[in-house]
Amino acid sequence: MEYVYAALILNESDEEINEENLTNVLDAAGVDVEESRVKALVAALEDVDIDEAVSEAAAVPAGGAAAGASAGGEAASDEAEEEEVEETSDVPDTTDEDDEEDEEASGEGLGELFG
Repeated sequence: MEYVYAALILNESDEEINEENLTNVLDAAGVDVEESRVKALVAALEDVDIDEAVSEAAAVPAGGAAAGASAGGEAASDEAEEEEVEETSDVPDTTDEDDEEDEEASGEGLGELFG
């Protein structure tokens, strides 16, 4: 993440994002610089308009917050339904086991994404 921050600093200060400048910023921050990561980032950002990408990313949370609020309302109604079911049902509740399995399944592969 430090590498991306360094690129953002260079962009904000109107400096060219190249290997030397990126390495200098990272060194100044006390980061152990890996040349391969620097080269990969410089190559990945070669044709990217960072200001445009940041603007687009800043617009996402506004829509995400609205979706989260709506999901929160749905979660509250789901909890109310669960309470009604628990009161009227003699069937053992297995939702805890299902939730644990879902959490385990959703976490698979995340380590590969973030190395």
